[in-house]
Amino acid sequence: MKKKISRGSYNVQFLFTVLFLIGFGVLMVYNASVAYAGDAFGEKYYFFFLQIGWAIIGLIGMVIVSRIELEYIQKIAPTLMWITLGLLVFVLIPTWFAPAVNGARRWIYLNPSPLPDFPFIGRLGFQPSDLAKVMFSIYFADVVTRFKLGKIKKDYLKILLVVLATVGLVYLEPDFDTSVLMLVIAIAILFVAGVPYFYFLFGVPLASILGFLFIISSDYRRERLFTFFSPEKTNLAESGYHITQILIALGSGGLMGVGLGNSVQKYGFLPEVTADSIFAIIGEEFGFIGSSFIIMILGFFLVKGYEIAKNAKTDFGRFVTTGIMIWMSSQVFLNLMAMVKILPLTGVPLPLLSYGGSSMVFGLLGLGIVLNVSKNG
Repeated sequence: MKKKISRGSYNVQFLFTVLFLIGFGVLMVYNASVAYAGDAFGEKYYFFFLQIGWAIIGLIGMVIVSRIELEYIQKIAPTLMWITLGLLVFVLIPTWFAPAVNGARRWIYLNPSPLPDFPFIGRLGFQPSDLAKVMFSIYFADVVTRFKLGKIKKDYLKILLVVLATVGLVYLEPDFDTSVLMLVIAIAILFVAGVPYFYFLFGVPLASILGFLFIISSDYRRERLFTFFSPEKTNLAESGYHITQILIALGSGGLMGVGLGNSVQKYGFLPEVTADSIFAIIGEEFGFIGSSFIIMILGFFLVKGYEIAKNAKTDFGRFVTTGIMIWMSSQVFLNLMAMVKILPLTGVPLPLLSYGGSSMVFGLLGLGIVLNVSKNG
């Protein structure tokens, strides 16, 4: 019987880059949230302690996943995917545990009302769509690996249905950004697996057209797109307010920044100041030079991840690492491009830096698999 513990040496550069980003993110979450936390919760360290807690849980999970034999993870991939699909279905069912928030059903709460709050934390929940990013990467990497080995004969329809069900259920929450991200993960894995370019030549434009139709079919997404292309025609007190405050923050930072802790925008002006907009505070306080340094660190983190994928000894290791790093790359790209108004605002958090327990914990689980692969590459 094979041992289920994987032994070897981690990619130290990748590991320490992840730890640096987490540490800097915790600092910036505290710094950006101190005013809001004090007013809303009467405790300026509220988000700081929560983010530390999520980071610790995520790091423990990362270490555990990195030590499990990769073949065992591949073996249980279908089971993990079915569990994830079950959670994605459950979150759409109106229950105490999955209430609608602002018209969306994205969260499952472990202690919903009228159950009592957990001390300090309050309501504890998670987004199944964040879990789906990890499990979908594992599952699809396993599918493509088995396909290359000729171990898939009559399962095409079942696999297609699982993929479409995952993307469709996430879209119904609704979470358009994550559903598109999963399609990007699948396309990236297929590309690395050597699927003929002919399919991408027709598939990618078709997917782009469908994506545009989905965008304009929603009032909320259509408004964001209109704000991006015609900001002078939008009401800055409503749809254009968020991007305007982001640009003010970045512009205020100048070359050197206003200094750590001296942000003005964090005092109630900038929405989502600890989550989607955390980079605006980094730009304001550290300026062009400081924010460029953080971008370079993020770039180094992504490059090292792709190096691990390139050097993986197995197809599954290469495919799953590619999927996870495409997930990370896409979020970094979408967040930063939105911050400088190259793309419309999407609400996508910045990996390892933005506040959020669900994204932090499941993101680190995914990076645990990358570290697992790095030990054998």
